Amino acid sequence: MKPYREMSKDELTQQKAELIRQFEDAKAMGLKLDMSRGKPTSAQLDMTMGLMDVLNSDSDMKSMDGVDTRNYGLMDGIIEAKHLMADVMSVPAENVIVYGNSSLSIMYDSISRSVTHGVMVSTPWCKLDEVKFLCPVPGYDRHFAITEHFGIEMILIPMTPEGPDMDLVEKYVNEDPAVKGIWCVPKYSNPQGVSYSDETVRRFAALKPAAEDFRIYWDNAYAIHHLYEDKQDQILEILSECEKAGNPDMVYEFCSTSKITFSGSGMAAMASSPANLADVKKSLTLQTIGHDKVNQLRHTRYFKNVEGMMAHMKKHADILRPKFEAVLSVLDRELGGLGIGEWTRPLGGYFISFDAMEGCAKAIVAKCKEAGVVLTGAGATFPYGKDPKDSNIRIAPTFPTSEDMAKATDIFVLCVKLVSVEKLLQA
Repeated sequence: MKPYREMSKDELTQQKAELIRQFEDAKAMGLKLDMSRGKPTSAQLDMTMGLMDVLNSDSDMKSMDGVDTRNYGLMDGIIEAKHLMADVMSVPAENVIVYGNSSLSIMYDSISRSVTHGVMVSTPWCKLDEVKFLCPVPGYDRHFAITEHFGIEMILIPMTPEGPDMDLVEKYVNEDPAVKGIWCVPKYSNPQGVSYSDETVRRFAALKPAAEDFRIYWDNAYAIHHLYEDKQDQILEILSECEKAGNPDMVYEFCSTSKITFSGSGMAAMASSPANLADVKKSLTLQTIGHDKVNQLRHTRYFKNVEGMMAHMKKHADILRPKFEAVLSVLDRELGGLGIGEWTRPLGGYFISFDAMEGCAKAIVAKCKEAGVVLTGAGATFPYGKDPKDSNIRIAPTFPTSEDMAKATDIFVLCVKLVSVEKLLQA
């Protein structure tokens, strides 16, 4: 079929009539499919049930350096957990604090602490006239929700195949002292699956912030979440790059096992410079006497080391890869060459990013819902939920089965076609 933009009005009208017929048939199927959030499927959670058998009432509950994990103390995590999470992030263990189950809560706390008490000895953000944050788009909705919650002005930074537009990042960071941070998902980004190039990472490390309390919020959520054994993205390690560039304190890095073990019962960690960690611990000592060290012990005895964790991730990939390929196969077959959409082909992570014709995303998502397929809300990948072009849609292939994912994608492409034809007929 020729590109929709090359069709005559009569051809588009005929196409619309056929698409409406197909859409009514799809609605009659009574489907209830959800690809709105990047959740692991039950099969992935079942795969990790051995984690529950590592400890029992007869187990030695002491860490490798003799700490009783059942008791108070050790605010920054047991030594073996620090080493494991450090290896995931490719940083030294002494640069790591191990928290509870959620990296998002660490990020929230980091913003909240900066608002109320400042960063190191800087002025608390709540006492400043304006505070700004850079937000690469499309990006992670929960990042944007945190900064919006604290009333921080968010500035859109377009993503490129190499990462955020670094010309814009450098301009804002180096020239405006009100810019205090930037959200980053540097590997298999949410939702595009982009991994930052070496040049992008080095340009981040070489920033010369106008604000002394500027920090890069480096959410390395998908550090080891590859889909393929023979095709894997690798990124430079940001902490060491910043140190080489003379900016050792510029990064807060975050990661977790949320999509490695149990999403609600994993462990999360933060990596940063010694000075940053010392500043963080001032508040942390008031927040907790220690996180769940029993869970940390369970995880480290289950995996033993990062190699054990990587072997586990290959099992995840075997479950996820067919789902991603099912989506991409339908997109290629049904939309390839029509000129009404573009999509990413990630090598890892949890999402596929789809860009429809401008002004069509909300209508496509609404049509899908009408036909029984729930997608992430249009605009969710932008601050304030407002996509200026109304074109980006995040597809989350992970939770449904491969068969359901193919059905959902069939509905999705049908809705893309129908909404696109209607848009072109209005022109």
